[in-house]
Amino acid sequence: MKKIGWAILLLACCIGGFLALPSNYYLRRALTHFLPKIDQYPIFENRIVKAGDPSPWKQAEAYNTCSIPEKYLPVFDELGTVAYVVIQDSSLLFEQYWEDYSPESHSNSFSMAKSIVSLAIGCAIDDGLIRDVDQPVSDFFPEFNGYNGKTLTIRHLLTMSAGVDFQEAYSSPFSPTTKLYYGNDLHKIAFGMKEIAEPGVNFIYQSGVTQLLAFLVEKATGESVSSYVSRKLWTPMQAEENALWSLDKKDGMEKAYCCFNSNARDFARFGQLLLNGGSWNGRQLISESYLKEATTPDSTLRFAEYDEPNRCYGFQFWHLNYKGMDIPYMRGILGQYVFIIPDKNAVVVRLGHKRSDTRTGQHYPDDINTWLDAALDIMEQGKQNNH
Repeated sequence: MKKIGWAILLLACCIGGFLALPSNYYLRRALTHFLPKIDQYPIFENRIVKAGDPSPWKQAEAYNTCSIPEKYLPVFDELGTVAYVVIQDSSLLFEQYWEDYSPESHSNSFSMAKSIVSLAIGCAIDDGLIRDVDQPVSDFFPEFNGYNGKTLTIRHLLTMSAGVDFQEAYSSPFSPTTKLYYGNDLHKIAFGMKEIAEPGVNFIYQSGVTQLLAFLVEKATGESVSSYVSRKLWTPMQAEENALWSLDKKDGMEKAYCCFNSNARDFARFGQLLLNGGSWNGRQLISESYLKEATTPDSTLRFAEYDEPNRCYGFQFWHLNYKGMDIPYMRGILGQYVFIIPDKNAVVVRLGHKRSDTRTGQHYPDDINTWLDAALDIMEQGKQNNH
């Protein structure tokens, strides 16, 4: 028994020593906090994305005279919905909150932030700081010069077809995704990626690629990603609340592939910007041509996992065809969504703790059906209540 006790103690000391290594900072945090959660921003350093000209949404005439039909409520409850907002005709038609969440509560965007980084790229192109999406990445970072004679371009980063060796895995504490989230050196991970395949061939979803895009935004603009997004988008879109973008360390780099913390009302502004073709109050914030390309799947790419043409992903925006409607959308791993529905002149935001584990087709979580169907029913109720 004494030998067993000493063996356990020795193992514990070894593990403790391993975790104490500076390189395993991320692992200590992962074991402390376990899987990512929507309200974890206080455990990170954060940079303010300033809302410099706040203005509330106009309320629709039928504002909150509607309700979520009862048949959808079990899914809303089961998946831990905390906020649900429907904007139609540029007005707030419906909103509901659960738990202690309110219109001002911060919640993590998770991978919806990837779409925000894409918008920042579009703004930098408009500003002449980036030539176009086909500019070589090596113009900014010479270490990324392509593979097998094919140049790596910004387009390849935007479309997740970079051909790098980043392995996306959320369940393993040793994955690069976990290192991105809980670690304190985003530069080391992003610039440690190796080019191992020809770019522009396969769509393979990789958070490290978006992080590299954010470093490119920083290099091109000469300012932090938070500052640039505040100046070019958040303030001009008249967000009501400052957002918080989590950093890898004090005065560090934004976790740009995730971790933009805001509320449902203000997340909806990104959707409205797309509905408006890139303009806000008559001011063009981002070119309409960029948005059109960003929200159109690049079907020249092969969706590697399904061995078929990509039908679901553009420039860091997802896309689906639902009941005959083309719907671009932003998406986060725990069921964060901003849906843009041009056919209904509407934006739908859902925030929560979980999404469905069931997938259809090209990584299509089937909880999406609930959020869209409930919104369509609410809009129909609003239409009737206006008469």
